[in-house]
Amino acid sequence: MTYALDGIKVLDLTRVLAGPYATMILGDLGADIIKIEIPKKGDDSRNFGPYLNNESAYFMSINRNKRSMTLNLKEEKGKKILLELVKEADVIVENFRPGTMEKLGLGFEVLKKKNPKIIYAAASGFGHSGPYSKRAAYDAVVQAMGGIMSITGQKDGKLTRVGPSIGDITAGLFTSIGILTALVNRNKTGKGQKIDVAMLDCQVAILENAIARYVVTKDIPKPMGNRHTSIVPFEPFETKDGEIIIAAGNDVLWSKLCDAIGKSELVNDERFKTNPLRNENYDILRAIIAEPFKNKTTNEWLGILNDKGVPNGPINTIDKVIKDPQVLERKMIVEVEHPKAGKLKVPGIPIKMSDTPGEIRTPSPLLGEHTYEILEEMLGYNKEKIDKLRDENIF
Repeated sequence: MTYALDGIKVLDLTRVLAGPYATMILGDLGADIIKIEIPKKGDDSRNFGPYLNNESAYFMSINRNKRSMTLNLKEEKGKKILLELVKEADVIVENFRPGTMEKLGLGFEVLKKKNPKIIYAAASGFGHSGPYSKRAAYDAVVQAMGGIMSITGQKDGKLTRVGPSIGDITAGLFTSIGILTALVNRNKTGKGQKIDVAMLDCQVAILENAIARYVVTKDIPKPMGNRHTSIVPFEPFETKDGEIIIAAGNDVLWSKLCDAIGKSELVNDERFKTNPLRNENYDILRAIIAEPFKNKTTNEWLGILNDKGVPNGPINTIDKVIKDPQVLERKMIVEVEHPKAGKLKVPGIPIKMSDTPGEIRTPSPLLGEHTYEILEEMLGYNKEKIDKLRDENIF
């Protein structure tokens, strides 16, 4: 099979989540991801639970489609090997604290002299400029500093961290977008460039309408629970046996919802005719439309609302998500076979391409599994030379 990123070689110096997520996306789309890890220790996330046959499920879930080699970048011979690999690569990705690669003598200015076409992508907490640049950051830190925690949670309740590590994941997404954009530009100019992605920047970028609301109204946005800040009705309602999410995002859908719940008279009610009016009279409206939902089960309402064309859905727990027929049909849960851990279900590839679809070709690698293979293939080293480097603790 031909993949969209066939022939693209990526040197992946990243660890934990933001960087590995970015390189996983590239690997899923066909790039050759060469994960360069610390000898004997490897990526920190190899030590994050839960474990399956002593292998980290956390690590395995975001490091598929990669080859692993170990390399000691504190040794001159290790640095020399990396510089040789850079000559043969298209992209290098790292998520160290800014300044770390420069201290090692491996910053962008050095690498681009070895390979002017190299694309150097750096993902960090606060980026390579600004007063916070050298500070360490983790997901919870940037969720707090970036404002997303301040608008997440129940109304008048404690500010809440978003469940998934969205600080890391959005940085990974933006890093992969930056790399792909730089590859397109390189096709036109023949030149590589540096990509600087900050987790804090990414949190600000995904605040959606919160900044616009504050700039226009001067009201500081606060958590609103599960209701939408601008659209009504757009939230969960209690049913006879649970809850159902309703998203009536325009006046046509509002009319269909009123019909579905047996409240057609609300369509012509002057208090609720437009979305701004429904927002203005939210408390009154919610109380009126909440009552009918309590008379039927969630499944009954799913059928009724789907027949009427009203966007809705159950609030699925993870055990239900991985069995959902739509999720399964779209191959968003895929089983992989790991040489030590055995079978593991992981999320699939959300980017569906008609001609060059991505594929989970290989499970996450064992630490250093491909060191010999990579050094032979990319640099032409023979076994004796690699053995000698191993004995010198270079990998």
